[in-house]
Amino acid sequence: MTLTPPPPAVRAVRVPADPVRWPDVARPPRASAARTVVARLLVERALARLPLRIATDGRTAVSASRHGDAAVPTLTLHDPDVFYRRIGADGLIGFGESYMAGEWDADDLVGVLTVLARHVDDLVPAPLHRLRGAWARRRPRADLNTPDGSRQNIHRHYDLSNELFALFLDPGLSYSSAVFDPLPHAPGVLPDGVFTAAQHRKIDRLLDLAEAGPGTELLEIGTGWGELAIRAAARGARVRTVTLSEEQLALARLRAARAGVADRVTVELLDYRHVRGRYDAVVSVEMIEAVGAEFWPDYFTALRRLLAPGGRVALQAITMPHERMLATARTHTWISKYVFPGGLIPSPEAIARESAAAGLRITDDTGFGDHYAETLHQWRARFRHEEDAVTALGFDSVFQRMWDFYLAYSEAGFRSRYLDVRQLRLTAADTETAR
Repeated sequence: MTLTPPPPAVRAVRVPADPVRWPDVARPPRASAARTVVARLLVERALARLPLRIATDGRTAVSASRHGDAAVPTLTLHDPDVFYRRIGADGLIGFGESYMAGEWDADDLVGVLTVLARHVDDLVPAPLHRLRGAWARRRPRADLNTPDGSRQNIHRHYDLSNELFALFLDPGLSYSSAVFDPLPHAPGVLPDGVFTAAQHRKIDRLLDLAEAGPGTELLEIGTGWGELAIRAAARGARVRTVTLSEEQLALARLRAARAGVADRVTVELLDYRHVRGRYDAVVSVEMIEAVGAEFWPDYFTALRRLLAPGGRVALQAITMPHERMLATARTHTWISKYVFPGGLIPSPEAIARESAAAGLRITDDTGFGDHYAETLHQWRARFRHEEDAVTALGFDSVFQRMWDFYLAYSEAGFRSRYLDVRQLRLTAADTETAR
């Protein structure tokens, strides 16, 4: 076994965590010695087969020796005992919490997480897959996306601070995958104009799918900060857009007024289930991931009900393989605990099944996952560059490591092809008027 010293760029960063705000980060979990030992053996066994190096600050290392001197990313453990205890107690939630606590780092965080995502099915021996239910936590009932639950879940993420999102999004404040032309291959932060043009390219593709133009009555489910509504109104459409985020509502209204389209854009604080009316076009961008599997029938039924005869639905959705979706549907994950409570990424099969059951037919379907990987790369680079500004807004070091991990984790999902993002066009499956 080759012993690998930690890269010079990685140093121990023990992060002080407020025990009130971050109770499960500040206090390592209780775990039996036996469970911790088993976790350590399983993790070391799994990682030894992957193109990774595992080092410790003391330069005694668990290393992927068969990779020799190949350029592979290195995960450096600052506190191995607590790291394995967290994984023994909470699995991948513990893995993320250990990063938040500063108990491990990586010379290339996206690289480490990409390797893990590519081999996610190999990390636990196959015979133990059947025991997943014995150790994986179930999603809290409080995270269920009922009308009240949805408002709370949206509030926990999207109402963090408009100023925070403005630090790392493009100037148009689009919080979904851009479409680049060409796709950048060099690292670094793109100029604002280039990044915004890529976001507008994404929006224009969706508006084209929806055939939005002069006189179109368009409904948007999930306002964001208003960029799509503003762009649709500039085409001559009349837009009604609904959100559950009070922060987004206020800024979207202000931005529409500043753009001179307030007379053609109506922004409302309203659940998609409570929208009434008929629309020539319905657009929803990366909203389905916040709906929850239990409510996918309600979501697609609403889309069908809201379509005027001959109407079109344009969706942008993150997707994951169907078997992985089924495995995680009831599991409480690090992402659901800290970033997107109540969220679940659907599979293409789930979207096809649920939309068909609601009387919708998919007529166009395009994937562009590589573009989301680049979008996330841009967001993370901007976020890290604005560390001082994030701190000035009142977000502590644990939050910043959490957000850094979230953006890197998401980028790795797309780089590994574990995740994809798709734009879809749906129309009514028949010519009958929806009731």
